[in-house]
Amino acid sequence: MTPREARVLVVEDDDDTRDAITLALQSDGYRVHGEREAVGANRAAMALHPDLVVIDVRLGDGPDGFGLARALRTTTDTPLLFLSAAGSLENRLAGFSVGGDDYLTKPFAMEELLSRVRALLRRAGRRSATVWEIDDLVVDEAGHRVSRGGVEIDLTPTEFALLLAFCRRPGRVLSKGQLLNEVWGADWYSPNVVEVRISDLRRKLEALGPRLIQTVRGVGYVLRP
Repeated sequence: MTPREARVLVVEDDDDTRDAITLALQSDGYRVHGEREAVGANRAAMALHPDLVVIDVRLGDGPDGFGLARALRTTTDTPLLFLSAAGSLENRLAGFSVGGDDYLTKPFAMEELLSRVRALLRRAGRRSATVWEIDDLVVDEAGHRVSRGGVEIDLTPTEFALLLAFCRRPGRVLSKGQLLNEVWGADWYSPNVVEVRISDLRRKLEALGPRLIQTVRGVGYVLRP
């Protein structure tokens, strides 16, 4: 698989939280750089030119997340996503007033973080991947086109969204609940909906080659060459 990756800078002083966010973002197809404090993060932003910065508001040493945002806003319009345990209206407005683009309150579900990252990159005209190549399958995310062996495949919007969910997480098994959240935006639909749509997608892909979407019994589905 060959994605063109977006770069995300994660600024979080708690090592476990930073590592968890980094792993989730990497699994979603991003290149990730982590920093513990504002001064190092500002230097990293100037060197790396990230497509998005995730900032914890309360940083242990030196300036806090709002101070870092003010510094970044003097040199870049990169989207900024704040993370904070303080979710009051006053705190959220403070984040937006210093140049933040979104504000996520701790604790949060990692899928929600990933969804907000995707939305911010989409609004900014930046994407985690434009073209994915899996064996002879080519998925053009921006152009909304899919082909296999040079033959174009006509997918419904739901089938295309399902395929993208797999492309963004190469080799990762996705549960029915994860697919329901990402593609349908809710997990209260019947899991049978996923089974039916996966079957439809497989039928179209397998008309032109061997199976790519594998079933992992009792866990979910994975896209493997």
